[in-house]
Amino acid sequence: MLLTLLAAVCLSFKSAPETTEPDVHVIRKLLVTALESKKTTDSLYKSLTAIKNRSGLINAYIGTLEALKAKHAWNPYYKVKYLNDCEKTFKTAVAADPHNIEIRFMRFSIEHNVPKFLGYTKNLVDDREEIIKQLDAKNYTSADKTLQRTIIKFLLESKRCTAEEQHKLNQYLAAL
Repeated sequence: MLLTLLAAVCLSFKSAPETTEPDVHVIRKLLVTALESKKTTDSLYKSLTAIKNRSGLINAYIGTLEALKAKHAWNPYYKVKYLNDCEKTFKTAVAADPHNIEIRFMRFSIEHNVPKFLGYTKNLVDDREEIIKQLDAKNYTSADKTLQRTIIKFLLESKRCTAEEQHKLNQYLAAL
């Protein structure tokens, strides 16, 4: 199944024009697999970085993969290097599409999970506030109901929201 998904992603890159985005649903499934698979992380990273004219969302996927490369690396030097790359890539992604809820969610989830002492938590408040602002405006960009539910649950479980934000998020979750 995994090989089939990887093949589909790779073929979509080779057969599509440089400006065509690959299927985000396939990339999302592969990212879930990449959480525990260095091989999937490396393969998807190679495929996405080969895209010439990348959107903010594709850059965010690349940034997420750089964070996963840090997770999978055993050498502390490379862990820090990949996290630095991730931070730069997300800066580019957010600059390209600052109101994209999925981009903000990916960066928020990475910063939430990286140990605080490493100093990669600068955007947690801004990302959380922007995500909630976009939920208020019903500006989900490419986020389908499943992703919206995932984002809301993650924010609630993160324990990084105010009581008022938690109340709003619970209302959004109930409405989905």
